[in-house]
Amino acid sequence: MDKASIIRFSDTVRDKLFQETQRKAAYYGIFPDTIQDVDEEFEDSIVIGGRVFNKRIKQQREQLVREVKEKSYDQVIDEITYTWFNRFVALKFMEVNGYLPVKVFSSDEPNKQEPDILTKSPELDFLNIDRDTVIDLKSGSKDEELYKYLTLSLCNYLNDIMPFLFEPIEDYTELLFPGKLLHTDSILVDLNEIIKEDDWKKVEVIGWIYQDYIAPRKEKVFKDMKKNIKISKENIPAATQLFTPYWIVRYLVENSLGRLWMLNRHHSRLFEQMEYYIKPEQSETDFLRINSPEEIRICDPACGSGHMLVYAFDLLHSIYEEEGYALSEIPEKILSHNLFGIEIDKRAGELAAFALTMKARKKQHNFFRNPVHPNICALQSISFEDDELRSYMAAIDSHLFTTDLQRTLLQFGEADNFGSLIRPATTNVSDIRHMLNEKNLSSNLTLFTTHQKVLKVLEQADYLSPKYHVVIANPPYMGGKGMNAGLKTFALDNYPNSKSDFFAMFIERNLDMTIQKGMVTMITMQSWMFLSSFEKLRESILDNHTILSMAHLGPRAFDSIGGEVVSTTAFVIEDVQYPEYKGAYIRIVDGSSEAEKDAWLREAVMQARNIETNQMEVPR
Repeated sequence: MDKASIIRFSDTVRDKLFQETQRKAAYYGIFPDTIQDVDEEFEDSIVIGGRVFNKRIKQQREQLVREVKEKSYDQVIDEITYTWFNRFVALKFMEVNGYLPVKVFSSDEPNKQEPDILTKSPELDFLNIDRDTVIDLKSGSKDEELYKYLTLSLCNYLNDIMPFLFEPIEDYTELLFPGKLLHTDSILVDLNEIIKEDDWKKVEVIGWIYQDYIAPRKEKVFKDMKKNIKISKENIPAATQLFTPYWIVRYLVENSLGRLWMLNRHHSRLFEQMEYYIKPEQSETDFLRINSPEEIRICDPACGSGHMLVYAFDLLHSIYEEEGYALSEIPEKILSHNLFGIEIDKRAGELAAFALTMKARKKQHNFFRNPVHPNICALQSISFEDDELRSYMAAIDSHLFTTDLQRTLLQFGEADNFGSLIRPATTNVSDIRHMLNEKNLSSNLTLFTTHQKVLKVLEQADYLSPKYHVVIANPPYMGGKGMNAGLKTFALDNYPNSKSDFFAMFIERNLDMTIQKGMVTMITMQSWMFLSSFEKLRESILDNHTILSMAHLGPRAFDSIGGEVVSTTAFVIEDVQYPEYKGAYIRIVDGSSEAEKDAWLREAVMQARNIETNQMEVPR
């Protein structure tokens, strides 16, 4: 994948969209420091700053003005810029892969400049469009306006398939739809030319684009840290987002999910497609039993744009095929039963769901006809007023709300700060969720609002329950010096053995999220292996769990991070202690690039398959 082109694409399209969004806002009299009043209002028009507008934009503009006053000009412009960036990227990906009924940015005909969605506009029966409007715009040569109308209609059509990404478009967002898209130097040219078509065919491109989109924000956060400015909860995603190289993902997934399946199906041929799978040195009899693929639950508690889950999807698909499931039913089963992702970054969570949906569509041509939404939970902060919960519980039945359940309902006030590190006081909320879902409180607006909040908390608590066979993660890396005050206090109170860094707290937390004999597999900084500040964490792991394998990668395992900034280790831990177990340990701390370490890791795995040893150091 051409990473340089992806960076250039993200920078170019983001900056152009940002400038265009500002230009459109200014066109309607909305500037960073001032908002022009409506000068005059007539029956069919309004005047703003000397410009005459059709009166139908009045309500859209009023909504935009309210948003700017409530949030700030910069935040609204940023949100709208990202909305259109995100949708254009998603549409481009689907266009290149043939998942859309019509091309939006290009044409099937070579050397034809006009997008097919314009040329074929009278034939787009699958869209809910007004034919007279299309004819009027077409005959009036209003191509820009027609293109906007058709693109918005397509986004609304996709809302039925992927509501998590193509949410109903707000009036004010539609008002600031980018203009001049059909010009020769427009964003459409960048969408079509900067990233090679072959790279658009790999779903990982979505994650790489997002990481580069938020790169300027990440740079600002780290500059601020040098001034002793802590990382606010709003900036945690940008500061900690790091896309995991594919070879590391494969090592993690194949030695957890792949291992679990091989233990349960000794005659499986799955190992033939797992280049990074380390076969157990001796035959094992004490392991987590799996009767069918549908039982397996895999969670990434800091899933980002879903890279780990995407590869788990591939491996699961092979597992289902091997078990004789019909190809047409496998994608639905994987998304319904097997894969779960948790995120504090709503945008990244949307992209994770999109990536998994694209995987499903690739495997099942008719998936969009009856889509299944991926199990991705973007954690929301939810709090209650002092008397709010008391009134609600009294109306429902106070006896149903145990002390632990009441504590759980109050644990999500800073979910966007603490994320998956929250340990719900109630570890099984399935029954109470089911019971409360049956309640109809729509006649009482106050109770209904509280009811929806309670249900959302319980949904989030359910995702965080200890129910997974495999927990897989590249967690956030953040030392104590960067933590905001609330996060630092939370760490001290809840993670005394691992409080020094975000990633270490995630090691401890992830071990809570598995069922007994389940596996935790992670790529983290290597410091927990050596530093005295992590001594109690190491003791806890060795006393209560079993390290099955570890690839000590050292520095330069991430090409996207220069030099020796981050030294890492990848490992698989089983949630049970086997005192005599000899794990497989691979040391590849040398090497100057991902490619070199990848090659050495595969070489070491082949050694592990062919010779009896419990520690391999790749020869240089």
